[in-house]
Amino acid sequence: MYISIGGFGTHEKESQLSFVGREGTQFINNGKPFYVNGWNSYWLLIQSVEERNRPRITAMFESAAAMGLTVCRTWAFNDGAYDALQISPGKFDERVFKGLDMVIAEAQRHGIKLLLSLINDWSDFGGKIQYVKWAKEAGLNSISSNDSFFFDPYIRSCFKNYLKTIITRKNHLTGIEYRDDPTIFAWELMNEPRCDSDPSGTTLQNWIEEMASYVKTIDNKHLLTVGIEGFYGPSSSHKFKFNPGEYFKNLGSDFIQNSEVAAIDFCSVHIYPDLWLPAKTTLLEKKIFVSNWVISHIKDGEEVLNKPVLFTEFGLSTKNNKTSYSHRDEFYKHIFDLIYKSALNKGAGAGSFIWQLLVDGMDNLSDEFGVVPKKRPTLYRLLKGQSCRLAKVSGVKKWEWFHSAFESKKEWRVSEGDC
Repeated sequence: MYISIGGFGTHEKESQLSFVGREGTQFINNGKPFYVNGWNSYWLLIQSVEERNRPRITAMFESAAAMGLTVCRTWAFNDGAYDALQISPGKFDERVFKGLDMVIAEAQRHGIKLLLSLINDWSDFGGKIQYVKWAKEAGLNSISSNDSFFFDPYIRSCFKNYLKTIITRKNHLTGIEYRDDPTIFAWELMNEPRCDSDPSGTTLQNWIEEMASYVKTIDNKHLLTVGIEGFYGPSSSHKFKFNPGEYFKNLGSDFIQNSEVAAIDFCSVHIYPDLWLPAKTTLLEKKIFVSNWVISHIKDGEEVLNKPVLFTEFGLSTKNNKTSYSHRDEFYKHIFDLIYKSALNKGAGAGSFIWQLLVDGMDNLSDEFGVVPKKRPTLYRLLKGQSCRLAKVSGVKKWEWFHSAFESKKEWRVSEGDC
């Protein structure tokens, strides 16, 4: 049954109405294990502001649903930049907020859940650097560095206000507050937090504990993760050998310690051998690194943390002239195989998110990892195949989580016959 609400739809299907939960190292949805074959499209918010760009969002969700992808990771922030959601501390642009409402409603309409990231460590779309600028503009001359974001009382207060505003937002299209909407899979505190001014990890750890606890006082229905890249820090020096190099132990993040926080429900890890390893590293060497990196973190989830592990970004760059599309497919399949093996064994490897997917006409928002799936048929089939086998491991019958308001468009639906 399809019920229209203001042009957007909700469904009686349980998979659309239930929050994803956690039991130990497993995600659970409707009493069944839930494994994520997801993707990153960071750009959904910025493309939702102007009406002429919104068809791209619909097209992206349609394409993702065709491949059976279940969760999209995207930005729920744009601080002080062009078309900013938060123009200045506590001041929001309702026009942009309505765009985010539309993204959430469209995701629900297509049977897609969202992993919403709440701020950037990088300067893109404002990030922690913008908060530091605002603090200086407010006359706080004691601000010493961009890492002041993590410990300055004024900045922490501003960010808490942002968290509360986002999480309690009532969607003008559905009438549902974000904290009550099961379309949202989880919140992510920050994209790739680093605090290299304090390599001991204490500063970032204190911030994670404070902000994670604060989020849970507002919203105890949704899952929460940190957003870290997965580097091992001082609390687990015996695992430094799995880091991409010596440099990465001094970034202020600490995978084990950061993920142990009680209010954090699952672990996040990224995979970027092109950005982390020496330039002359071969594809085989990258695959060996990735095997060790992925398996190590899955074991941490099982043996130390008792939490699911999501690999929330992975990619292979096209900047290397020796890297072909077939190499990229081989690399991505290697990651998918590791996740699938963990799922078969009921392990902590709960899924992965390719970085990044786009639709036609978006070259200006792409990067060295971006891809339009239908322009790369082999990758398209690879993504769909991973969706199929993870769904089978989950025990999904009749592909219920892929049904949406577009049930008449059978060419957009993954079906049992496709697998």
